[in-house]
Amino acid sequence: MSTAKNEDLSAILSALKKVLDGAEKPVPLHEPCFRGREWEYVRDCLDSGFVSSAGSYVDRFEERLAQFTGVRRAVAVVNGTAALYLCLRLAGIGRDDEVLVPALTFVATANAVCYCGAIPHFIDSDPDTLGADPAKLDAYLAKTTGQKDGCCRNRITGRPIRAVIAVHTFGHPADLDPLSEVCKKYRLELIEDAAESLGSYYQGVHTGNFGKLSSLSFNGNKIVTTGGGGAVLTNDEELSKLAKHISTTAKLPHRWAFLHDCVGYNFRMPNINAALGCAQLEQLDGFIRKKRALAEKYRQAFSDVPGIAFFREPSYAKSNYWLNALLLDREDMALRDRILSETNRQGILTRPAWTLMSELPMFQDCPHMDLSAAESLEQRIINVPSSARLGESP
Repeated sequence: MSTAKNEDLSAILSALKKVLDGAEKPVPLHEPCFRGREWEYVRDCLDSGFVSSAGSYVDRFEERLAQFTGVRRAVAVVNGTAALYLCLRLAGIGRDDEVLVPALTFVATANAVCYCGAIPHFIDSDPDTLGADPAKLDAYLAKTTGQKDGCCRNRITGRPIRAVIAVHTFGHPADLDPLSEVCKKYRLELIEDAAESLGSYYQGVHTGNFGKLSSLSFNGNKIVTTGGGGAVLTNDEELSKLAKHISTTAKLPHRWAFLHDCVGYNFRMPNINAALGCAQLEQLDGFIRKKRALAEKYRQAFSDVPGIAFFREPSYAKSNYWLNALLLDREDMALRDRILSETNRQGILTRPAWTLMSELPMFQDCPHMDLSAAESLEQRIINVPSSARLGESP
C-alpha cells in the first residue's frame, strides 16, 4: 500500500474516533434504544395473555403509524419482506411479470419480486440520492420497451413490465416526482420500499405516500423496532382492507367457524411485537433528532478529510439518516476493504454496501440496464455506526 493510502486511512480513522469518542467498544453499526415504556407495554401483554395477533396494541400501532406517516391506512405484518410481497401482490404483480428494481438494494427487495413468480429487472442508481435514477431509467425504457394492449413490454424478453420499486436507500428518499412521471409515461405502478425511511420526507411529505402501496420494516436494526415486523402503507381504503384480510389467512369474521374466502397468509404482527412498537413510536421524534445530530457530527468530522466525503441528504429531502454512509472519491475496492478491515479490528463495526443484486448467482440471468453508477457506488460506500444514542449530547 502506498504512503498516500496509509495517510488516507489514518485520517479516516481519526475522524471516526472523533465522532465516536467515549462510545463503548465494539461500536455496533446500529442498535435499538429502549428507554421508553417498552417494559410496561410488553408486560401488559404478558399479564393479559394477549401476545399473539389478537390484542389492542396491533390496532394502536397501526393507527399511530398511519398518523405519523400521513397515510390513510397502515397494516402491521411480521416483517418488511412480507410487507413488500403483499404490496406487489396487491398491485397485481404475477408470474412472468417484470418489476424494475434498483441493483443497489438489500436482497429482500428482489426476493419479494421472485415470491410473486415475477422477474427482477435491475436498474441503475443516482449518485446524488442512492436511489433509482429517473432520467437514466426514462432513456432506457424509451429504447427497450413498447406499449402493447395498454401495457409496457420489454422488447427483448416480450414480458410485461408492471412496476418500479423505489428504494429509499439508507433512509434517503429517492427522487419521487420524476420517478412518478416515468411511471405515468410507461404505465407502471410505483411501489415504495420504505423499509429504511420511517421519519424521512420528500418535498415535505413523508415517504410512503407516493406509491400505490409502500412497505416499512421494524427489524432490530431499524430506527423503530418491533423485534421483527413490517407494515403495508396505502392511501387506498379498499387495498388496506384487502391487505389486512389476506394477511390474516383470509378468515371471514365468525364467532366459531373457520371460513376463508381466498388463499391468505399468516402474516399478521403479534400483539407483543406491536406493544414494543407503540413504545418505540412514542420516542421516534427524539430518535430522528439524535440521528440527524449524529449525521452532522460525521459531516463536520469528514469535511476536510481528503479522498472521502460524508453522504448528505438530497436537497429536496429531510432524511432520518438511518444508516450513515461515507463515499470514497474514487473507485478503490482495496482501500475500501482496508478501511473496513482496520475499523472492525479496532471495534468500530463498519460495513460495505450490499453486493449488487445483478452480481448474486440467483439473479445473474435477470435483465438489467447499464449499472455503471451502482457499480461505482458499490466500490465506494462505507456504512458507519449510526445508533441514535451516538447522537446524544455529551
